[in-house]
Amino acid sequence: MTLLYVVIAFVLIFDFLNGFHDSANSIATVVSTKVLSPFTAVAMAAFFNFIAFTVFPLKVATTIGKGVVDPDVINLTVIAAALVAAITWNILTWWWGLPSSSSHTLVGGLVGASIAYSGVGSVVISGVVKIVAFIVVAPLLGMTLSFIVSSIVVIICRKLTPFKVDKIFRKLQILSSATLSLGHGGNDAQKSMGIIWAALIVTGYTTKNEPIALWVILSCQTAIALGTLFGGWRIVKTMGQKITKLKPFEGFSSDISGAMTLFGATHFGIPVSTTHTITGAIIGVGSRKGVSAVKWGVTKKIFWAWILTIPISAAIGASMCYLLKWIL
Repeated sequence: MTLLYVVIAFVLIFDFLNGFHDSANSIATVVSTKVLSPFTAVAMAAFFNFIAFTVFPLKVATTIGKGVVDPDVINLTVIAAALVAAITWNILTWWWGLPSSSSHTLVGGLVGASIAYSGVGSVVISGVVKIVAFIVVAPLLGMTLSFIVSSIVVIICRKLTPFKVDKIFRKLQILSSATLSLGHGGNDAQKSMGIIWAALIVTGYTTKNEPIALWVILSCQTAIALGTLFGGWRIVKTMGQKITKLKPFEGFSSDISGAMTLFGATHFGIPVSTTHTITGAIIGVGSRKGVSAVKWGVTKKIFWAWILTIPISAAIGASMCYLLKWIL
């Protein structure tokens, strides 16, 4: 029972760090274009993170709870090791200012710890392949949509003065940022719900056929909202300033494109990276202005963080699993 409490505490710490780390996703563009002050932006993002459970069904939580590793062949040691791996990589990438994926950190930790404990047979290969595929699909979709949306906006507004365009989209960017925050809370908080659910399954407090308890939902939504409220300012700078210079209409285009991608993925129960999605969307907006408008040196570092996240998290998860087995 004590280990279960420890695991739940770890999940909520991870969820808090997820919000802290990923707050940049929701607010980077709206802050960098000076549409909202940093405090107002994070307060709005936290609110929409919290209420996301009222909008989206819990399909992503189900995928994480039983679609990555088989809860029938793992235990709390595996889950604890995975969480330590995820928390470690989240803190490191936050410190380095790299917008890596909290989602893939968690998946990598789970896979590595499960293989170390029960072998490859404990991994749900089809679920992992689907998640890994969206490392590529999500940013490409965000990039394509933002390129299209920003191009359409340019055509529609071609007869308006730059001042008028800025005035219109400074207001619309508040709406798009809120929508992106809603998508973020809908997809990301559910990953933590899925982990607590898996922990309750392996300890016999619930079954794979029972719905996720309301206390699990509310605690995870609260943790990610509080994390967002504190904000990850190092990553805000990378996302909002270092990839490309954004105008309000471009911020709107990237946010709304990222939100559309997240809404679709959450509807189909696919755990995707909000970080990957919005980074791709920002690159798409920048590339509309030409290849030179995007700072590809910065994006190269981001891409490497994406590629390395799952294998490094898996290695940490496996190491922690061996260590915890020895200690416990």
